Amino acid sequence: MTVNPSNLDLPKSSGVYIFKTEEGEVLYVGKATNIRQRVRSYFSPNPDRAMIPTLVSRSNDVDFIITSGPREALVLEKQLIRKHKPRYNSAFKDDKSYPYIAISGHEEPRILYTRRPPTGSKVWGPFPDAGAAKGVIKLLRRQFGIRDNKGALPFGYNESDEMHDYGNRIRMAIGVLDGDARLVIEDLQERMDLAADSLQYELAAQYRDKIGIVQKTISNQVIKSRFYTEVHAVGFASRQDFGQAAIIQAEDGVIQGQVNYPMIHRGSISESISLLLSEHYSNQKPPRILLVPTELEEGVMQWLSDRRGSKVEIRVPKRGKLSKLRALADRNAEIQLERSLSRSSGNIEYRAASDSAKLLGLDKLEYVVCFDMAQLLGGDRVGASVVFRNGKPEKSEYRTYRVKGGSMDDLGMMSEVVQRWVMKLEDYPDLVILDGGKTHLTTIVGMLEDLGHGDKFPVIALAKKEETVYTTDGRELLMDRRGRMIIHARDEAHRFVNSYHRKRRSKGTLKNPLEHVDGLGAKKIQTLLRYFGGMQQIRHASQDELSAIPGIGPELARRIVESFRRN
Repeated sequence: MTVNPSNLDLPKSSGVYIFKTEEGEVLYVGKATNIRQRVRSYFSPNPDRAMIPTLVSRSNDVDFIITSGPREALVLEKQLIRKHKPRYNSAFKDDKSYPYIAISGHEEPRILYTRRPPTGSKVWGPFPDAGAAKGVIKLLRRQFGIRDNKGALPFGYNESDEMHDYGNRIRMAIGVLDGDARLVIEDLQERMDLAADSLQYELAAQYRDKIGIVQKTISNQVIKSRFYTEVHAVGFASRQDFGQAAIIQAEDGVIQGQVNYPMIHRGSISESISLLLSEHYSNQKPPRILLVPTELEEGVMQWLSDRRGSKVEIRVPKRGKLSKLRALADRNAEIQLERSLSRSSGNIEYRAASDSAKLLGLDKLEYVVCFDMAQLLGGDRVGASVVFRNGKPEKSEYRTYRVKGGSMDDLGMMSEVVQRWVMKLEDYPDLVILDGGKTHLTTIVGMLEDLGHGDKFPVIALAKKEETVYTTDGRELLMDRRGRMIIHARDEAHRFVNSYHRKRRSKGTLKNPLEHVDGLGAKKIQTLLRYFGGMQQIRHASQDELSAIPGIGPELARRIVESFRRN
C-alpha cells in the first residue's frame, strides 16, 4: 500500500526520516532541519529527483528519529545508511566513515586524526567537517605541545625538558576536547587583539578564523563517544492507558538507531519500563550503560547483567551529557505517542470520511473544501474556506477572504470568494461544500461552469435548517451519522469565519449599532444579514419586517429600531 502523506503526522524537528516498505525494509534515509516539511516535498507534483515517484509508490510508511540539531542528523543519516544500505540512497554506500580525534594510550600520548580509533584511546567525534577537525588538532598541538601520530613534538618544544609538564598539557587538551575551550579561545582572542592593535589585520583575521574553527568543532552538538560508548537511553511518554517507549542506541560514539514500543500503560512508569526492558533485551545483548527515566523494579538490573555476562550500569541522569541523551529519548517517545494517538483517531476520522463518501455516492473524500461567508458588524464582508484531508482538519490550508466587490448579499460574496479560490487552485478536491441552500448551489455551480471548472469536482450545499444536503442531481439528503464529516466541515468553516470576525472586532475595525442590543447575539445578527442582504437594508427595515424574522419577535425588533435611531 502506497504511503499516504495525510496520515504521516511527522514532527517539525531536525532529525532523519526513513522510508520503509510494509515489511519494514528501509528504502531511503534522509536528514532534515524540519522533517515534516522535507518529507512533504516528496509528494509534490514536480519532484526534484527522478527516483522519488518510485520510492513513494513502494513505501508504506515514513519513520523518523529526532536529533538535538542538524549536525547530529547528518551523522545519524550516514550511520543509518551504512547500516541498512537502502536501495534509493546513492551517498555513503562506501564504508568511509567520519573522522575522530583521539588521544592515544601511549606513555607519552599522541593526538590523532583517525577514522578507526585505536584500542585504549580517548575518542571525540565523529566530525562531519573533517577540515575543522584537522584544524583543531593543529591548534592543540601548537597550543599545548602535543605529539603527533608519529610521536614528534611540534616546532618550539624540546624533547629534553618537555616530560615534566607533558601530562598537564595533555589534561588541558582533553579539557578542550570535552567542551571547555575557554583557555584556547582566550589565548587566540588576545593574539587577535594584539595583531589588530599593531594594524596586522590579515593576521588578526587568521586568529579570528581559528576561534571560529574551535567553536564550530568543540560544540555541544557533536556526539562525543567518551560519553556515548555503548549506551542505550530509554524515553517514555503516556496518555491515560496509552504508553510509548523509545530506546535510542548509541555505540562507538554514534547514535545508531532507535526502537519504538507502543504499549498499554496501567501501572507505574517503573513497572512499564521494567516490562519493556525484559521484552526488548530477551533476544539481544544489553548495553554497558542503560539510561532510564526512573528507578527500575527489583531484580531487573541483575537480570540485565546476567543477560550481558557482565555488569550493566543503570543510571537516571539528572544533568550532564547523558541527561541530554536521555531527554532526547523522551522527546522521541512523546512525538511517537502523539503520532500513534493521531493515527488512532485518524482511523475514526477516515471512516467518517468514507461513510460520507458512500452517502453521496462518491469513491472517496480524501480532500474536501468547505466555504462559509459572513457579513460582519459594520458591513465588513468576509469569507473563509477550510480543508479536510481524510476526515481531519488541515489547518495549514485554511484561508480567509475579505470581499472586494460591491455585492452585499450572501450569494454575491460567496461567488467572489469561490472564484478567487478556484483561480489559484492546483489540485482539484474530491468535494466542495457550500454553507447554504439550493440557490447557493445553483449560483456557484453556474459560475464554475462559466469558468470551465463545472465538471472538475462535485459541489453540494448544506442548509443549517434540518441539516439537509442539496446535490447537483436534485437529491435532498437528510444528514444522519453517516454525514458527520460533512457537518463537521460546515461547522468548522462557521467557527473559523467567526473567529476571523472576532479578531477583526478586537482590533477596533468594526462598529455597529446592533452590537449592544440586548438579546441580539452573533447568530441572530447573521440571520438578519442573510435575510436582508446587508446592514443598510436592516437599518431601513420597519419594526414589523424585523419582527417577522424567525427568532427576532416584536420586542427585539423594537430594540433594534431604537438602536439605529440612537446611532
